[in-house]
Amino acid sequence: MSEHLSRDITSGSDPRHPVRRALRRARTWVDGHPYLLFAYRLGVGLLGALIVAIGMILIPLPGPGWLIVFLGLAVLGTEFASARRLGAVLKRIVTRVWTWWRRRRDRRVATSS
Repeated sequence: MSEHLSRDITSGSDPRHPVRRALRRARTWVDGHPYLLFAYRLGVGLLGALIVAIGMILIPLPGPGWLIVFLGLAVLGTEFASARRLGAVLKRIVTRVWTWWRRRRDRRVATSS
C-alpha cells in the first residue's frame, strides 16, 4: 500500500476524527429517542436488504455482484450483530478461497515454465 493511502486509512479510523465524532453524537441522540431508533434501524435494515438483493440479482451477470452483496452486509452489520458475524464468516471464506486460488495459479505457472 502506498504511504499516502496508509496515512488516509489511519486518519479516517481515528476516533477523534471530526466526522466520527459527529456520527457518534448523532447516534447517541438517536439512541435516546425510542421511536426514532426503531425508524433508524428499520431504514438501515431495508437499505441493507435492498443492496443485498440487488447484489444477488447481479451475481450471475458480469460485474461486481459479490462486491455489492458484501457492501449490503456491511450496511446491515452497522446495526445487526448477526449480519456482522455473517460478513466476518464470508470474509474468512473468501480469504481462504483467494489464497487457495493464488497458490494453485502459482503452482501451474511454476510447472509450465
